Amino acid sequence: MTVKNLRYYREKFVRHLPTRFCPGCGNGVILNAFVRALDDLSIPQERVLCVSGIGCSAWIPNPYFSGDSLHTTHGRALAFATGAKVYNRNLKTVVFTGDGDGAGIGGNHLIHAARRNVEITTILVNNMNYGMTGGQTAPTTLYGGLTTTTPYGNPENPFNLTSLVASAGATYVARWSTYHVIELTKSIKEALQNEGFSFIEVLSQCPTQQRRMFGLSGTSSEAPQRILEMFLESTYIRGQPLKNNYLYAIPKKTPEAVFKSVETKLSGFHPKLKIVDHMAFGRIIKINTERVEEVKRSLKDLDDVEKVADPLEGKIELGVFVKCERPEFVKTLHNIIERVGENRYGV
Repeated sequence: MTVKNLRYYREKFVRHLPTRFCPGCGNGVILNAFVRALDDLSIPQERVLCVSGIGCSAWIPNPYFSGDSLHTTHGRALAFATGAKVYNRNLKTVVFTGDGDGAGIGGNHLIHAARRNVEITTILVNNMNYGMTGGQTAPTTLYGGLTTTTPYGNPENPFNLTSLVASAGATYVARWSTYHVIELTKSIKEALQNEGFSFIEVLSQCPTQQRRMFGLSGTSSEAPQRILEMFLESTYIRGQPLKNNYLYAIPKKTPEAVFKSVETKLSGFHPKLKIVDHMAFGRIIKINTERVEEVKRSLKDLDDVEKVADPLEGKIELGVFVKCERPEFVKTLHNIIERVGENRYGV
């Protein structure tokens, strides 16, 4: 990834700043990664069409990207984008959508765009709730997640969107987070060069609503950094060597109240302890040690600890899941149109 002065990207790709995104929102990070990908690939802005639906993520291209965009109805961005791509095959057509817009009301369009393998790059911003309209539960809200419509915990299991889209037939499928900016930018570049339906899910911070979801106390200014660190703690990258020299102690009370008893119990092992935020378990105690099995056995009879979790338990896999080739819809459709034109006076 080429790194240039921020002023260069602002002047070339952004209509105006500051944005109206909430402080700490991940949408600015995603816009940054997108324009860097365009610049690295030397794709002229006049060849790019951005299409979005309704929601916070729809504002990434419109009004902030300095290029052509369609701001469409809720859940229908992929339908509009398919029409635009069929009409003008030379467009680099990019859809920005959210987990509610793209996987809720627009879920049917998502699976059929993937099935048809339309050459569209779809960047789905997953903040795990309907962020713009009050923090209601979404198709991607984690099981047990606290939202305005599930104040006692979400009883539903979320979509695994990358598995869904891969099963439907997309030829490029990836998942990253706003913490993993370099990997995200590289992935957008790969998606833009793929001849077929490309899908990138981006786990994104929404400090306005996720503070409730993840039970984050403290000031609002602390939330963005804590959520980004949570993304790092709660994910692992496909194909990379996994570290197994740590465990998580999930406390029955607050981790601050339990920290001392865990420390005392493990004093003979000399571990490194710290309190971390985890998407699946909340605020817990991370134990770094080379004596993992001994530590695990020692904590089993500690009353203050509800359970001991292994390093990968509850974590979300990131990476590129699909990268393949198969016939692309628009190309196939135009071939049929040409054949019809050639044979209009024949049989």
